[in-house]
Amino acid sequence: MLSFLPILLIFGIFYFLLFLPMQKQRKQTAKMLAGLQTGDNVLTSGGIAGTIVSLDSDTVVLRVKPDNIKLQVARSAVSGMASAPSSSEGKK
Repeated sequence: MLSFLPILLIFGIFYFLLFLPMQKQRKQTAKMLAGLQTGDNVLTSGGIAGTIVSLDSDTVVLRVKPDNIKLQVARSAVSGMASAPSSSEGKK
């Protein structure tokens, strides 16, 4: 019984250091994807930044600047919210 204690301790450490943070991040990502709205600025996993034009159950249509091109991407490809470009960048 005492020989299983180090193995159980290692599994406990792995759970608290690896699996628990991964579950928390997965929940946050699912919450973010469920809360997407038209007009939000998002960043895809491929590095494309755009504004949401329309939403479907599993797809998102993004308007990408500077030519206002519309791209249809999977909702799961959205990796996070992007900050809106500030208008003070062009002013000096």
